[in-house]
Amino acid sequence: MSCVSMKLPLIDLSNLGENDSPKWESTKIQVREALQEYGCFEATFNNIIPLELRKSLDDGIRQLFDLPLAIKLLNKNSPKSYDGYVGKNDYGRLVESTGINGALSSHAVDTFANLMWPDQGNPTFSKDIQLYYEKLSELDKIVRRMVVESLGLEKYIDEHINSTDYLCRFQKYEAPRTPHPVQGLFSHADKNTITTLHQLNHVNGLQILTKDGKTWIPADPTSLDSFIVIVGISFHAWTNGRVHAPVHRVVMSGDEARYSIGLFSVPKEGCVIKTPEELVDEDHPLLYNPFDYHRFLNFIYTEADHSRASPNPLKEYFGV
Repeated sequence: MSCVSMKLPLIDLSNLGENDSPKWESTKIQVREALQEYGCFEATFNNIIPLELRKSLDDGIRQLFDLPLAIKLLNKNSPKSYDGYVGKNDYGRLVESTGINGALSSHAVDTFANLMWPDQGNPTFSKDIQLYYEKLSELDKIVRRMVVESLGLEKYIDEHINSTDYLCRFQKYEAPRTPHPVQGLFSHADKNTITTLHQLNHVNGLQILTKDGKTWIPADPTSLDSFIVIVGISFHAWTNGRVHAPVHRVVMSGDEARYSIGLFSVPKEGCVIKTPEELVDEDHPLLYNPFDYHRFLNFIYTEADHSRASPNPLKEYFGV
């Protein structure tokens, strides 16, 4: 399987105007085509994250991962999903990661900060995280709205947008200290709705597998102000396969650690993913039976490690 110098589509989501403006309409086509073919794209969004905020956030995340392991382990995973601290060898050889469920809630963010810094919390970190994710969630909603509109399903937009919550994760990939490529995060497709990834330093490594499963595309951002938007299996299922959920991984070399942040739009508790009837016809037969997202995750993470055994466990257990 090769890794070549193909590039992901680069789409500017800045200054889109009203939902029916010419730029909105043309950008909507670009987003739909990118997610159909690649399942992802690189997004620019008019410097939505100011430089000072990005630098402060970068510093806060480095402080976070420098904390003693005993402290980081206090952020426990819930029984339903990996939303707490995950150490190396759980996701890959080099990565450790931790997260906050309900990332747009000031209470959730403050609770996390008080857990990590029990003496006095970390007000700067809390403020930065809340502001950052408020801005990043705008990008997530624009992408999802464009996809739903492009499918002619405007009547479902509010229901779809309101059906999700947000999980944020912070990742540190330890420097492999070798010139030879090392896989830092195993190959997988995300299970959620949409993932928005932001690389905080210049250490690249994210790779996207093409639809035919033959080629890895380096997803190296053109700048630290851009984001990689990736479709999850749940959105792939809701659209009855109209958008692709790509397999991806992280491969690194060299002597410098890699830091990144992810925002994951996640179906709310009790949400059942069901393909709208308008997307099912003779040319597009139903791909998945309706499923409860959190029960699906619970099965994956508690019954067996199906997420690694199958590239699309949803198809295996809920495929028609």
